[in-house]
Amino acid sequence: MGDTDKDDASFSVPTVAAQAVLVKSASMPDNATTVIGPDLNQNHSLKDLLNSYSRIGFQATSVGQAINVINQMRNWRLSDDPLLPDETDNYKLPTVRSSTKCKIFLGYTSNLVSSGLREIFRFLVQHSLVDVVVTTAGGVEEDFIKCLGPTYVGDFNLPGAQLREKGINRIGNLLVPNENYCKFEDWVLPILDRLLEEQKSEGIIWSPSKIIHRLGKEIDNPDSIYYWAYKNNIPVYCPALTDGSLGDMIYFHSYKNPGLIIDIVSDIRSINNQAVFAKKTGVIILGGGIVKHHICNANLMRNGADYAVYINTGQEFDGSDSGARPDEAVSWGKIRMTAEPVKVYADATIVFPLIVAETFAKEIHN
Repeated sequence: MGDTDKDDASFSVPTVAAQAVLVKSASMPDNATTVIGPDLNQNHSLKDLLNSYSRIGFQATSVGQAINVINQMRNWRLSDDPLLPDETDNYKLPTVRSSTKCKIFLGYTSNLVSSGLREIFRFLVQHSLVDVVVTTAGGVEEDFIKCLGPTYVGDFNLPGAQLREKGINRIGNLLVPNENYCKFEDWVLPILDRLLEEQKSEGIIWSPSKIIHRLGKEIDNPDSIYYWAYKNNIPVYCPALTDGSLGDMIYFHSYKNPGLIIDIVSDIRSINNQAVFAKKTGVIILGGGIVKHHICNANLMRNGADYAVYINTGQEFDGSDSGARPDEAVSWGKIRMTAEPVKVYADATIVFPLIVAETFAKEIHN
């Protein structure tokens, strides 16, 4: 006969195949985590469900890790660390050490304020659960605009030309009537007049953070993030304040009543010092772009943040800072080499409410 019949049951498995498929396993460490999901035969609370995430795998595990890192930054006190030989007298006092917390930087992009995450951010600022906020111009104005008129749920597939004819602006699957921006113009232009008058009469030079602080006072609405930032004296930095509707209003105002000066130098000094003089810092950054870099660069001034959580859908293959993983920030000194940062590859509107429920919200409701 010709070739050996390969279907013969008595024919032995080729050695090369056996060696390729039946590779002997190395022993797993005793502390290795096994993969297991929640048993929904049991009655699970939200806490039980979220506690199971770290063992599910993929991005669920990253969510679980993010919860752990945020709870670490929330729970840290200076008294947890040994007393340094060169510590100042004030920080040698036990009462001071036990009350000195990690300074938490929260950053988010404008689309997230357009979404229902705005109420999550307001909660965090209302209860002083974060110490520093960084956002974009849209992340400022959309909060105030929502105090003047609602944003609606629409559809990603609504034709842009038809919406334009109707004076409706689309943000993903959210819809904002253009009338809301007209209301914003009517509200903000008189305030810009007053800022200019105070600049001339009192010598005040307005920075973006000072303007946001003042707008938070003027809105006088507890639905607003920046109302609570004003009430609780939480600084809000926006290095690109003119890149949005607020910039449009400043542009119009420059023709109607020219001369307003906005100083960005004092704000870069201020945010950098927020990091430099903190005993420990934690960063929570939703999205990318200028918000992400501004927070990380401030923490470079102290040789890196101690805790870091990124939540975004960006990828690193194009070399963008938005998609860069935390390890790239470690190479720049923006996150400390001793940190255990985590990036969650997910839409923040899905995962951030869950993360807050198992971290910051527990501080208020327990």
